[in-house]
Amino acid sequence: MRKRRIFAALAAVLALFLTAFPSVQAKSVEEEPVVVLRVCNWEEYIDLGDWEEDEVIDLESGDIIGVNDMVTDFEEWYRETYGVTVRVEYSTFGTNEDLYNMLTLGDVYDLVCPSEYMIMKLMAEDLVQPLSEDFFDEEDEYNYYIQGVSPFIRGIFEGHDINGVTWDRCAAGYMWGITGFVYNPEEVSEEDASTWHLLENTDYYRQITIKDNVRDSYFAAVGALKSDLLTSEAFLNDPDYAEKLQDEMNDTSQETIDKAQEFLQGIKDNLYSFETDSGKADMITGKVVANYQWSGDAVYTMDQAEEDDYYLNFAVPVESTNIYFDGWVMLKDGIAGNAARQHAAEAFINFLSRPDNVIRNMYYIGYTSAISGGDDERILEYVDWCYGAEEDEEDTVEYDLSYFFTEEEDSEDYILTVPEEQLKRQLVAQYPSEELIRRASIMVYFDAEKNEAINRMWIRVRCFNINQVPLWAWIAIGAAVLAGAVAFIVKKVR
Repeated sequence: MRKRRIFAALAAVLALFLTAFPSVQAKSVEEEPVVVLRVCNWEEYIDLGDWEEDEVIDLESGDIIGVNDMVTDFEEWYRETYGVTVRVEYSTFGTNEDLYNMLTLGDVYDLVCPSEYMIMKLMAEDLVQPLSEDFFDEEDEYNYYIQGVSPFIRGIFEGHDINGVTWDRCAAGYMWGITGFVYNPEEVSEEDASTWHLLENTDYYRQITIKDNVRDSYFAAVGALKSDLLTSEAFLNDPDYAEKLQDEMNDTSQETIDKAQEFLQGIKDNLYSFETDSGKADMITGKVVANYQWSGDAVYTMDQAEEDDYYLNFAVPVESTNIYFDGWVMLKDGIAGNAARQHAAEAFINFLSRPDNVIRNMYYIGYTSAISGGDDERILEYVDWCYGAEEDEEDTVEYDLSYFFTEEEDSEDYILTVPEEQLKRQLVAQYPSEELIRRASIMVYFDAEKNEAINRMWIRVRCFNINQVPLWAWIAIGAAVLAGAVAFIVKKVR
């Protein structure tokens, strides 16, 4: 009896010891593997959850609300769907250049979401891991991306390549849009706002802002410089209009670069500022009357102003507009041949492409998803929920979004009845009409030589330009230098 008590006491002590130090427990059951997925996305570019109760999106197909953040929901969905635990290490960046510098300095990510030109750059430098064949299997019920990507976006990705590799083999679209001007219709006419010449219009001296980056500003300058050509009947009716428009808007000849520099330097004094993110606030507060903006930020600006009964409009230049997009790409250094990581990365893209999650992200960040939903009608329902006219509303028009939602011709299933005012406001910014899309052009990736030439031009635009110093300034500088020299000599003599 005494021995049994001693053994029992020893067993109890051993049990306490093993509880306190689990690392020494015998591993009778194999530990569950955990896949670590390193994701880097734009700041504030995914649903973070915590929606208020009055933010429920009540669609015919059911209610949608963001309770948890999207990353947490993905981790839970992945485990339930595939029986594997994934832990997402989620990081953010502020600009495409920030992301590229982070990669250059040694940061390692499996999945990133840069803009179109940075995707092209990463592909050109052979840094991107191609998507697997399984990702394109439309029979897989969890492949929400390939089942639901807009045929319009899909056509763009399949129709462009880097070194013979089409974009769709390496990248999946996330958000997209066009550029134009948010403007105060009480101060700026629609006609003035619908051309790149607005930037040099002296009627709005020091009341307009433009983007503080070389690509957007160069695109605007080219649009203004080639305005007569781009709006001519012969050019508009050319059977190869789309191809020629892209060629003209991506003209990087030295002559055009020099003219763009001259144009941008010439408008500097007419502008209120070059800006990266302050343009939205400047428009909402009335500090400026027009702001060159990406359509997603334009929607945010108009929404915020409307809360104070201050109505702004959106106009697309008649010459051309830039179509932009952000997309997901896997990086070779991160994936490093690891099949489990690649599967989790592709599943992350698919999870964000599920229609209910698409709607959550669009509602939260204000940009337009590359996903149309395929056979799932919830995204179209959401557009109608946002912009559709009330039953008894007057001054309505029909708005056709067939080009974005289907490849079928003459389909009436994607025509919405909307307030007429939306043709100048959020709807046209978030879902441009087919007419506007016709004059939209992608700004392609430039090779190293062209990039260097354009960047030199931009430095001369944004920094001190010695050629623009007026004669009186040179006289003043000379007088100051002479006075300083005289004073120095006198001091030495004394």
